[in-house]
Parts: sequence; structure tokens; C-alpha cells
Amino acid sequence: MSPARKTAATSRRAVVLDGLRTPFARSWGAFQDLSVPDLGSFVLRELLVQAEVPPAAVQHVVMGCGGMPSDAANPARVSALRAGLPDSIPALTVQRNCASGMEAVVQAATLVETGRADVVLCGGMESMSNYAAEFPVSFRKKALALGKARSLGQRLGALLRFRPADFKPRWGLQVGLTDPSCGLNMGQTAEILARELGISRLEQDMFALRSHERAGAARERLAEEIVPIVPPTGTVHLHDDGIREDQSPERLAKLKPAFERAHGTVTAGNACGITDGAAALLVCEESWAQAHLAAVGREGEGPLARIVGSAAAGVDPRRMGLGPTAALPRALEPAGWSLDELDLVEINEAFAAQVIACLRVMADAELMRRHADWPEALGELDEEKLNPNGGAIALGHPVGVSGARLVLTLAKELRRRGGRKGAATLCVGGGQGQAVLLEVPR
Repeated sequence: MSPARKTAATSRRAVVLDGLRTPFARSWGAFQDLSVPDLGSFVLRELLVQAEVPPAAVQHVVMGCGGMPSDAANPARVSALRAGLPDSIPALTVQRNCASGMEAVVQAATLVETGRADVVLCGGMESMSNYAAEFPVSFRKKALALGKARSLGQRLGALLRFRPADFKPRWGLQVGLTDPSCGLNMGQTAEILARELGISRLEQDMFALRSHERAGAARERLAEEIVPIVPPTGTVHLHDDGIREDQSPERLAKLKPAFERAHGTVTAGNACGITDGAAALLVCEESWAQAHLAAVGREGEGPLARIVGSAAAGVDPRRMGLGPTAALPRALEPAGWSLDELDLVEINEAFAAQVIACLRVMADAELMRRHADWPEALGELDEEKLNPNGGAIALGHPVGVSGARLVLTLAKELRRRGGRKGAATLCVGGGQGQAVLLEVPR
């Protein structure tokens, strides 16, 4: 790249022009008959209509997905075509476990900032209802032998080799939410954090209650980012169905530990919900966004926010919930920002214990050195700035979507409050964290 071309590319700024999402629905519920491409194509199509952007103006599509469907290789491409985008527009599916949707936003910003595109559709899509079941290797081998059998005797012999254990599947959620490097499922990693950092069951339950209370109070605000969807059941789905306005300390206290039955503290009540949904954002070059808004008579609105920076970082897989403590400082430092400057912070609520653990580690220099490989404390976060509309404990956590949802929710809430700077961050199964910084132009 020539010096002149490099200067032109680095002066480009990526903004979130607009965004929306489906309601989040409990898995095996309202959206169970909607596939990943069904959900993805719906939000892509609806966002283009909402933003008044013609499909031909889009130059790339990047979508995150945690549990890739076996019947739709590169589901971003399938979704884009079903949404009516021209055949000539390429599409890419990215997978960074829980941060897949955020990674899609980061990839989109990179395409814009490097001059490879002016307009990128990005986001995430997930149908946890339709995670595949995996049969044992013994079943596949015996089924293959049966398929190769030619005579009746050979087929009978092949059938007689099957045993009951061959038909015992491992469900996709078991496989996808268990880390092969440490052998722990995500709930067990949250139990480690609760035990090591002395986070009580009561603290976790009170955090979960706050999530439901805030989400319940924010239904009207959250509705501004939601586009209603009509699933095959024929009932219009308007709101996230995991929010419990009637949640109480007493109800939470009755729930049994979900991952360590004898002495555990992590329950279904203080953990995120298993959920289906999709989200989409339009990430554009700033001058293109301004020209577009002027052309459609909306120049007074401006884009939702600028994407100022991002970072991803690795942590111990056994303590994967601490990912934000490693990613957030690595995003803030290049931007010259501090934690105190942030008007709002969205931390994905995979587990109450995990978010509380992040807050404790960020405030302690020794813990930051030990767990985040960072030389100093990040600071104490004012919890009034944290997840003001509730989080995944109430809303749900469709794995490939949540990262994009956090960016969308943050951008809209910053504008609503007149805030300027914000961060969205989340932990990632396998021991990673990712963060994105947003700024609302004055």
C-alpha cells in the first residue's frame, strides 16, 4: 500500500448506522421451527428496510453463529441470499463462540476502515433449539458397514452388530458448551470463579434479580431495538420472553445448583437463558453514512455511534468468565480512554458469578496481573453504569448473537441518555474475551 493510500485508509472511520434484532425466545419455544438462515435473513431484510438502504448498496455481509447448522454451510451467505441481497455480494460466517456476533461487528469495521467496503451488514444468528445431536463413532462405523452390505445376510449381520450404546447421542448443547481443553462446561467454570473469589449464592441471586427488574422496567426501551417476528406458530412475537417481572429472592433461593449438586451456587436462575434469536447492524464509512442520511431526509439523526476500537484476549479456559478483564483494558489503552470515562458498560451476563468476578478482578491490581496479564487495576465500575436495561440472565444468551446485541443495546442507550463513551464486552467459552468501544458523536 502506498503512503498516500495508507493515509486515506487509516483516516476512514466506521460507524454503526442502524441496527435491530428479533425478540429473544426461550429455546424449544416460539422460534424452535425457525432455522439459523430463517432468523438471519429476517433481520437482514428488515434492517435494510428500516435504514432505507437498497440491497445493492451493501458490499459485504458478515454474520456470527456459534452452533453452525449442518444443513447450511456458511449460513451468512444463505441468509443474505434469502434476504434478497444480490448474488454479487459476498458473505462470511464467523465463529468466536459467545463473541461471534461481536467478531462480526469487528470484521465489518475492519473492512470499512481499510477501504475494502463502505457498507457492511453484520450481526449474529443462533437457533439453540436446533443444535444437532452427535451419535457415537461406533454408530457411524456400523451404519457405514450396513450401507455397504449387499446381500440379505450381510445386511442382517451388520444390523446385529448394533448395541444400545450406539444409539446414545450427545446433544449439541452438551458438546458446544463444554470446553475440550479443560473438560469443563461453562457452568462449572463459573463455579470456579464463585469459589475462588468468595462470591456467595445470595450475591449471585441478587444480581440475577436486578437483571430481571431492570429488563422489566426497560421493556419499552428494548422495544426500540426489536422488530416483531411471526414464527410458524402464527403468534406475533413482540418481546423477549425470558424476562420475569415476578422474579423474587424467594423463588431464586428455591432453585437447586445446576452444575455442582452438592455444594454449587450457580443455578438456572442466576445464569443466562438458552435462547434463539438474531441481530443485525449496518456498519458504514462515516461520510457515506452522513450522505445517505441526508439523501433520505434524516440528516438530523446521525449514525448511532462510531466504533472507536476493539480488542480480543485470551485467559485461562478454566476461568473463561474473566475474559472481559483481559479484553477491556486492551481496547481502552490504544483509545486513550479509562474505565472512569465510560458513561455505560455492557458486560454479557453469562452467569451472575462471572460478572461479579469481573468487577472484583478489574478493581484489584494483583488479580489483574494474575488473571488478565495486565500490570494494574482497571478501576471500580459504578454499577449504575452497568447493564442498565438488564442483561442475558433476563434476556437470554443466543450464543452467536449476544455480542452484536450488546453493541446495539449500548449504542441506543448511549444516545438515549446523552452519553458519549461506552464499552461492550463479554467472556468467551474456551478462555477468551472481546470488547468494542463506541462513541456517540456530539
